[in-house]
Amino acid sequence: MLLIISFIIVFIVTFSLFHILFLQKLRYCNCEICNAYLTSSWRKDFVNLSDWYTHLLRRSPTSTIKVHVLNSVITANPSNVEHILKTHFHNYPKGKQFSVILGDLLGRGIFNSDGDTWRFQRKLASLELGSVSVRVFAHEIVRNEIETRLLPILTSFSDSPGSVLDLQDVFRRFSFDTISKLSFGFDPDCLRLPLPTSEFAVAFDTASTLSAKRALASFPLLWKLKRFFRIGSEKKLKESIDVINRLAGDLIKQRRLTGLVGNNDLISRFMAVVAEDDDEYLRDIVVSFLLAGRDTVAAGLTGFFWLLTRHPKVENRIQEELDRVMGTGFDSVTASCNEMRDMNYLHATLYESMRLFPPVQFDSKFALNDDVLADGTFVKRGTRVTYHAYAMGRMGRIWGPDCEEFKPERWLDNDSKFRPENPVKYPVFQAGARVCVGKEMAIMEMKSIAVAIIRRFETRVACPESTDMLRFAPGLTATVSGGLPVLIQERT
Repeated sequence: MLLIISFIIVFIVTFSLFHILFLQKLRYCNCEICNAYLTSSWRKDFVNLSDWYTHLLRRSPTSTIKVHVLNSVITANPSNVEHILKTHFHNYPKGKQFSVILGDLLGRGIFNSDGDTWRFQRKLASLELGSVSVRVFAHEIVRNEIETRLLPILTSFSDSPGSVLDLQDVFRRFSFDTISKLSFGFDPDCLRLPLPTSEFAVAFDTASTLSAKRALASFPLLWKLKRFFRIGSEKKLKESIDVINRLAGDLIKQRRLTGLVGNNDLISRFMAVVAEDDDEYLRDIVVSFLLAGRDTVAAGLTGFFWLLTRHPKVENRIQEELDRVMGTGFDSVTASCNEMRDMNYLHATLYESMRLFPPVQFDSKFALNDDVLADGTFVKRGTRVTYHAYAMGRMGRIWGPDCEEFKPERWLDNDSKFRPENPVKYPVFQAGARVCVGKEMAIMEMKSIAVAIIRRFETRVACPESTDMLRFAPGLTATVSGGLPVLIQERT
C-alpha cells in the first residue's frame, strides 16, 4: 500500500512539473515552429519529423532555423557544416549535454567523448580499421556470413512462394552478427532460421531507441526524474543496459582468460593498449563500434533496396555491371575487394541512396562559446547546433532542381568513374576531424550484400501501397517503422 501511495505522489509531482514547464515553454516562445513542435501539429502535413524539418529549412533563406524550445539551431547549409566540422571544430564538441543523454549507453565511447579521450580512441580506431589484417578479417567475416547464412535464408523464402521476408530485419541480423564477430569475436548467431530472438540484440535495440527519445525530449527534466525514480521508459533503459553490460563484461573476462595472441577481433587489439583494470572503458569503446557497425549498415541497405524496388532500370544497370566485372552466371555471388573497386555504378547507387536516406539523419554538437555561423546566424553558448543530412539531400540549392530524384549518374564523371562530392555538401560520413573511420569497411559490407542479393535474387515490396514512402521510428539511426516486407524470387 505504501508503495502505491509513493507512486501516486511521484506521478502527481512529475505531472505537475511537466505541466508547469509546458506552460512556461509556451510563454517563453509561441512562434510558429516552437508551437508546432510542442503541440505536434506538424503531423497533420508530414509523416516524419525529418520531412517537416526539410520543409522548414527549404523555406528559410539561409537554410537555417531555430527551435527555441529545444535551444537548438538546425542547418542544411554546407557553409555552416564546414564552419561546425572544420574551421571552428574546436568550438563545437559533443558537449556535456550530449554526454549526459547518451552516457548510460555509450559511456566514454568515441561517439560520446571529446578532448584527449576522443583523440585516443580515434587514433586507435584509425590504426586498427586501416590495417590490412583487420580489413581482410572483416571481409572474410562478411563473405562467410553471406555464403552460410544470408543466401540459405533468401533461398528458403524463395522456395516458399508468397512468403514475406522483412529485409530490414535480415540486414540488422546480418550486421549484428558481423560486427559482433569483428568487435568481440562473439557470434550471436542471429541470422539463421527460424530467425531467433537475441537477448543482446533486443537489449541493444531498446537502449538505442530510448536513448534517442531522451535527445528529442522538449523537457529533459522529465526523463531525468524518471531515471531517478527508475520508472517507465527509464526503467526499461536501465534493464537493457544491464543486459549489455553483463554480456560485454563476460566477453571481456573470457578474452582475458583465453589470451590475446592470435585473435584479430577489435577487443583483443584494444585490450593490448588499454589499462588492464579498465574493463568499463573497454566496454564503452566496443559498444560504440557495435552501434556504428550494426545500425548504420542496416539502415543504409534498407533505403538502398527500397529505392531499387521502385527503379528497376537502376537495378538492371547494376546487374550489367556485375556481369561485366564478375562474369555471367551464379558461380560466384560474393565479390572480392578488387572486383568491388571496379563497381563504379553500384558505388554511385549506394551513395545516391544515402543522399536521400542517410543512415544517421542528423548530428548535433554544442557550442562551447558564443559564435556566428557562416550564414550570419548567431549561436549562443550552450546551444545545440545540428546539421541535418536528410534535409541537405533534398535541397535544390545544393543538388539542383532534380534533388528529389534517384539518379546514381550524378555521382559519375564522363568516363563513368565514381566522382565523390565535398563532404560538407554530403555529410553522411561527417567531415573534418570527426569523419567516419569505419567508412570504407561499411561500404565494403554494403556492396558485398548488394552484390550477393542482386546477382541471385529478385526482390519486390510485398505491399507497395503501404510503403509508398518510408516512415521512420525514433532512434539514433534511420529505422523504418514496420520494416521492409518483400517477396523473394531466385533468378533463373
